[in-house]
Formats: sequence, structure tokens, C-alpha cells
Amino acid sequence: MNLPWRATADGVTVVCRLTPKSGRDAIEGFATLSDGAVVLAARVREAPEDGRANDALCRLLAKAIGGPASRARLAAGAKSRIKQVALAGEPSALIAALERCLATRRASSTTPSLLSTRLQRRL
Repeated sequence: MNLPWRATADGVTVVCRLTPKSGRDAIEGFATLSDGAVVLAARVREAPEDGRANDALCRLLAKAIGGPASRARLAAGAKSRIKQVALAGEPSALIAALERCLATRRASSTTPSLLSTRLQRRL
């Protein structure tokens, strides 16, 4: 399975599919787009106005890796649902933190995510 992140010289770039104006802030897991690309599905409460949803996504990913919000910045996709977020730090440590976050989410979920089901149908 392809992973939605790649190591860079100064950290990791994560490809995300963002759902704004959600009921909660959460990383939902992996989703596969219609072109076969694997992305990290995330949702935030903020509306997509004035970059608020993008900022919330950066805060959410920074929290997932256990770092300050300043370690995450939007690298591409400011006006798109598909975004690239650059996380600053040691690539291997960042990837391990992302994997732990997703493993914790999978272990706590006994049923498939409704978002994942909907994404698979639409994409």
C-alpha cells in the first residue's frame, strides 16, 4: 500500500483530503482517491474561509505528531480539498508518530469509519 507521506530533507510532507465544517476535528485514516492515490482523510470544525480550515488541519497534524503547531505548514492546496502539509523535524520520528496516531485510531475503532465508506463510494 502506498502511504500518504514522504520524507523530505527537512521533515515529512503529508497528502491529506480535508473535510471542513465537520462536527469534530479528527484524522479518519487512509482514503484512496479515484486515481489510486492514497491520502490521509482528516476533518476539522472550521469553515474554509480565510484559511481557517487549513490552519486547523496544520494544528491537527502537529498535535498528532506531538509537536507545536509551528512545525506544520500548508505546502500546497490552499483552495483544494487535497492538500499537502509539510511537517518539520526528523523524518523517521515524524513517520513513526504518524503511524502511532493511525494505529491508535484503528485500535479504538471497532467499525469502519462512515467517512471512509462514503469516500470509497464517491471516489
